Amino acid sequence: MYGMVPNQVLHGQELYTLFTSMFLHADLLHLGGNMLFLYVFGDNVEDAFGHGRYLVFYFLSGIAASVAFIWAQFFSGNVSTVAIGASGAIAGVLGAYIVLYPRARILTLVIIGWIWIVPLPAIIFLGYWFVYQLLYGMLTLGIEAVTGIAYWAHIGGFVTGIFFGLLWRGRRRIRTL
Repeated sequence: MYGMVPNQVLHGQELYTLFTSMFLHADLLHLGGNMLFLYVFGDNVEDAFGHGRYLVFYFLSGIAASVAFIWAQFFSGNVSTVAIGASGAIAGVLGAYIVLYPRARILTLVIIGWIWIVPLPAIIFLGYWFVYQLLYGMLTLGIEAVTGIAYWAHIGGFVTGIFFGLLWRGRRRIRTL
């Protein structure tokens, strides 16, 4: 009921779902994954932007993610797929993070024969994540209903985050004690 359906938005109906869909999740794994990424990356971006700007940025990233999802669904002729989740808005946070903190080390779980925890620079970790989204977005264009993942929403949010990160990179807030 509160998920975003491209066909409805394109016809000017239920526009509120551009906002409400960001608060819905398919299951606890979906919610947990989003919250993990928000926990790891969100506080630093919020510190750089300030609380008010961060809130506006977060919602604009989510709306841009929905627009990218609508575009991909329209392009593929599949405009009745319902989109839910905060992943697109959080992808915006990731995009801003890669611009603001490219050298920050991200502790990454790597499983290659053994389980390793490797500190990777954000530009490597998030660059890999974005390329993964882009490749799967191209491969699954129009079949998000089958995959259950809105890759184009992630791409749209990430690109929006890069834009705002570049806009605010030189204007980082200085924390006072």
